[in-house]
Amino acid sequence: MHLRLPLALGLWLWTAWAAGTATAAPFAYITNQGSHDVSVVDLASDRVVATVPVGQSPAGVAACSGNGRVYVSNPDSRSISVIDMASRRVVQTWPAGNGPVGLAATPDCTQLVVADWFNNRLLVYDTRSDQAPRSLAVGRAPAGVAAAHAGLAYVAERDDDSVAVVDTQSLRVRARVKVGSHPFALLLDGPRQRLYALNVQSNDLSVIDVRNPDQPRVLATVPVGEGPYGAALAADGRLLYVTNQLADSVSVVDADSLKPVRTLAGFGYPEGVAAHGGKVYVVNWMDNALSVLDAPSGRLLATVATGRNSRGFGSFIGTPPASAVP
Repeated sequence: MHLRLPLALGLWLWTAWAAGTATAAPFAYITNQGSHDVSVVDLASDRVVATVPVGQSPAGVAACSGNGRVYVSNPDSRSISVIDMASRRVVQTWPAGNGPVGLAATPDCTQLVVADWFNNRLLVYDTRSDQAPRSLAVGRAPAGVAAAHAGLAYVAERDDDSVAVVDTQSLRVRARVKVGSHPFALLLDGPRQRLYALNVQSNDLSVIDVRNPDQPRVLATVPVGEGPYGAALAADGRLLYVTNQLADSVSVVDADSLKPVRTLAGFGYPEGVAAHGGKVYVVNWMDNALSVLDAPSGRLLATVATGRNSRGFGSFIGTPPASAVP
């Protein structure tokens, strides 16, 4: 069965880099739904240096520098592919319910949290063992996931128009908060203690105060373009970049004032987005390409050809240990 969710998947997501684990240049790991593989892009040279076959129709991705692994969700294979950053090969394949979509690794890389779309469940893996994941029931059509630490995660419950706060140790939902229509992507803003939920049907993002995980509340609703899919903080956290699938555009929002800064045009069904250094990386599903932007201005710097129907749903930039770079 081929999983092509309405307005795609949505995501999130926030990456915490483990301090002192690597000094090598980072790489982008772009999931390609149409060619069933992952393009490995060297961000120092903006070129593809490897193509890694994975499962069927890969969508979600979580690159974890702390353990040198990249986790990829394969909805049509009902599995997770684990890629070793050093060898650029799949070293493990994990069963993952009935349709894994969003996934996120904790900052210490000890847990992987996965949304099982069709089973309305959240799967929690211990990345250090081969044990089957623990799981808990969540709302309908869970999509994007964010993981604050080994014990606290957030999941977008698309068909319930809500975001759940989950205790991944006791496997219970601690709280829920209503957001806009059909939330998909989630991005955690640690310094501001906020969570951004991208609502693909109401074409906006909900800004959620998560200082108290038991009482999350919506602080603001920010209009963006049509079909927001992914978000990333750039320019030292000052700017929030949001991809708008159906508008072929990217919205840039001031992260402090939550006011629009500019709208960038010329993308081909943009989906995943991530930032590193002074650059922003936008994944284009229709154009089979990665757009490299200057973070402060949004100016296009380069375009990198990737695989077929590229998604990059999640945290796709990671840095392998320096001693292990091929």
